[in-house]
Amino acid sequence: MAKTLVIVESPTKSKTIEKFLGKNYTVKASMGHLRDLPKSTLGVTFLPDEEHANEFEPKYINIRGKGDLIKSLKAEAKKADKVLLATDPDREGEAISWHLAFILGIDPTSACRIEFHEITAAAVKDAIKHPRCIDMDMVDAQQARRIVTYAKEGEECFIDEHLGFIKLGSRVDVYLPVGTEVCVKMGQSTTGDQTIIAKLK
Repeated sequence: MAKTLVIVESPTKSKTIEKFLGKNYTVKASMGHLRDLPKSTLGVTFLPDEEHANEFEPKYINIRGKGDLIKSLKAEAKKADKVLLATDPDREGEAISWHLAFILGIDPTSACRIEFHEITAAAVKDAIKHPRCIDMDMVDAQQARRIVTYAKEGEECFIDEHLGFIKLGSRVDVYLPVGTEVCVKMGQSTTGDQTIIAKLK
């Protein structure tokens, strides 16, 4: 019988869900995010060439302290015939599944993602029957929000929640408009002020 690995976020959920699914399923927890933007260096690269004008590319690294967990999940994935990503059904959960897919070498366009809105045997078993691909619109929305948050970490800032406008001292002004576009105004540069309307690559 084929073995399926199911990855959720919470270790408490993993134990309960494993009981629902039976012996042909192994359920493990990611313990939240496994990859993030680096804290010590700038983790966002702007792509100024003509082909990728006005785009930026985040540079993710594995989170410090998660190495053993990542190694364990990779080992479990190798033993499984199928891997299903069952992280929380929200923007953060979708991004965690996307990062898991990268770490485990899973095609995000394959039917690798499941979601359920209640921890019951019926809901979990129904989700198993209806896998889907990772929703990149939700992932991009999370990435855009994370980059804005990342940009303002450690900075004195002004936030207008209604307009979605964030001012970071005199160095950077950032706002998040509808969709996944981000406008970044870079001040005090050697070439003068620059305004870049950037979209996730």
